Amino acid sequence: MGTLADELTATTALDQTDIEWLHLLVGDWQLMADLSFSDLVLWVPGGLDGWKAVAHVRPNTGPMVFYDDIVGRTSSQGRTRVLDQAYRTRRIIPTSTPTIRDDGALREEAVPVVHQGRSIAVVTRHTNLTVGRTPSRLELTYRDLADALTGMVASGEFPSPSAPTGVRRGAPRVGDGVFHLTHEGVIRYASPNAVSAIHRLGHVGDVIGEVLAQIAAELVGRSGSHVDESLAVVAMGRAPWRSEIETASATVSLRAIPLTSGGQRNGALVLSRDVSELRRREQELITKDATIREIHHRVKNNLQTVAALLRLQSRRVEDASARNALDEAVRRVGIIALVHETLSHGFEEQVNFDEIALRGLRAIVEVATAHQHVDFALEGSFGIVAAEDATSLAMIISELVQNAVEHGVRDGSGRVSAVAVRTEQADGEDDLVVTITDDGPGLPTGFRPMLAGLGTRIVTSLVQDLRGRIRWENAPGGGTQVVFTAKLRPIR
Repeated sequence: MGTLADELTATTALDQTDIEWLHLLVGDWQLMADLSFSDLVLWVPGGLDGWKAVAHVRPNTGPMVFYDDIVGRTSSQGRTRVLDQAYRTRRIIPTSTPTIRDDGALREEAVPVVHQGRSIAVVTRHTNLTVGRTPSRLELTYRDLADALTGMVASGEFPSPSAPTGVRRGAPRVGDGVFHLTHEGVIRYASPNAVSAIHRLGHVGDVIGEVLAQIAAELVGRSGSHVDESLAVVAMGRAPWRSEIETASATVSLRAIPLTSGGQRNGALVLSRDVSELRRREQELITKDATIREIHHRVKNNLQTVAALLRLQSRRVEDASARNALDEAVRRVGIIALVHETLSHGFEEQVNFDEIALRGLRAIVEVATAHQHVDFALEGSFGIVAAEDATSLAMIISELVQNAVEHGVRDGSGRVSAVAVRTEQADGEDDLVVTITDDGPGLPTGFRPMLAGLGTRIVTSLVQDLRGRIRWENAPGGGTQVVFTAKLRPIR
């Protein structure tokens, strides 16, 4: 079973605008299902097979009708006649008699989905009639609102293309709170959860008969909080937008859905939700991310200061070996600073290591070109690397490339290449294999890594920290080839 787009493309001859309209409907029809306490099924013409179900939604506010997934099924003969009639007449067609099943009686009706004056699909609404009690004021209001929305679907006035499609945490749902407004913005009905949300904002007293926009303005003005420019429009129910009321005590998210008939607005449905805790946690995350970035920035600055002091000291040292040691220390500190600089620009404790590798290796080669010509090539990709691994990996590559430039370049010119191969593993810890090759004279006779210089010992230790292995060998075409493996931590 494919996506809705796949089903529509394979089953129908609808153009892209019609398919997008159905996507908008399916993206918003949970609202209709919850208000009507009904299952909704989207049917499209399926050629010789009749009608085919391509989407299905169950209510969160009441008992479901279909326990099995019916997407992909074709319509029965009796239902086909109703679907054909709704599609042809562009009118809502109820079934003549309730459908009797083992678990009770069902009422069904077919709602044509109209776009640009023509039918493109049909939605069936299936309601369980076995509830043996008198419906409450809330249920009656919800069903009236659901009927208004289904009428808008049949007239091509719902869904609204101007409604926000971006997903934001805390988007209100039917169960969170519902206001039913008149065309003048007066609250005709408010669900208990909606009233509670307004009270948490600081409003005292009843809300029925009050203008929601005035209540919002008074609350925001009293608290001195930031005012969303769209708040007045949303609170009046004049546009299908979202906004928030923020006071010192709470934050409530609002979403307006204008109710229209014949193209004229006759009221509005406004969903509300108390998102105080969500916004508080979001602010904590933003503050934490900013703090982490600032720490990385300060560490980078401190490391650059240390590198500058070492560079100044190097210029005052007359002994050549001591000066070289200080220069090596400057380079190593600079590589670590580069990692922290990259981490300071992002929100996550992970980096695109390809950028670090290119910048670091380019700096090494540029220093070398002052006395010799070195060509450098980087192949493959390191990918995204966790911050815990980035520093060690950067140090290893820096040391190996520096050794290749110092010892693998002959006659004033040469070539150094690095190849990275990353393989995904089932445990989430990817394997990384890096090969660094130069075209120099090769390894000296009797070469032993543990008896080599400080850089080689640093590399060996860092590779072990990454739970990997390293080997030095003569390259097949001449020169030296160093291959090391690393076990990278999973990206959270």
